[in-house]
Amino acid sequence: MSSKADDRFKRAPRALALVAIVATGLLVSAQAAMPDGRPTPTGLEVPRWVTLKSSQVRARQGPGLDYRILWEYRAANLPVQVIAETREWRKICDPDGSVAWIHRTVASGRRSVFNRSDQEIPIRAGRSETASVRARLSPHAIVSLDECEDGWCRVRARKLSGWVRQNAVFGTQDRALCNAARPAGPGRN
Repeated sequence: MSSKADDRFKRAPRALALVAIVATGLLVSAQAAMPDGRPTPTGLEVPRWVTLKSSQVRARQGPGLDYRILWEYRAANLPVQVIAETREWRKICDPDGSVAWIHRTVASGRRSVFNRSDQEIPIRAGRSETASVRARLSPHAIVSLDECEDGWCRVRARKLSGWVRQNAVFGTQDRALCNAARPAGPGRN
């Protein structure tokens, strides 16, 4: 074998190693990140939506059992937005704009929406303001969310399904609704 061929074979492992390093760097940079730029412990996007699993969920001042309980949520399936996280705890923004920490075991990946207004929201047969009204979502009611597209979300309650305007319900927004740097506590922003 010629010395030129030997040189190519010697360089090939180095080139493959360089490709592997670059590919690993791209994979790491594609990981989900928290607002401060750190990767999320779960690898999931932040912000994201989850629901409360039970009708008794303790909201804490910080990510741990040694932090004081601020209040208790009493609404199973309430949608909340995860705005930061640790391996075991989720910092959430609720429909009132309050921020708190909850344990990961009390949150579910199932999706729901909440009518936080004092007005009924029409649930329509199709994705149009002119589609017939199949039902009305009562003020402060929660229903399951199937999907959103083109500004409309398909919701379900028992055997009934239909469409609501995406901006009329809480639980569908893409942007963070609360500042992740804000300390836990009641209030807006």
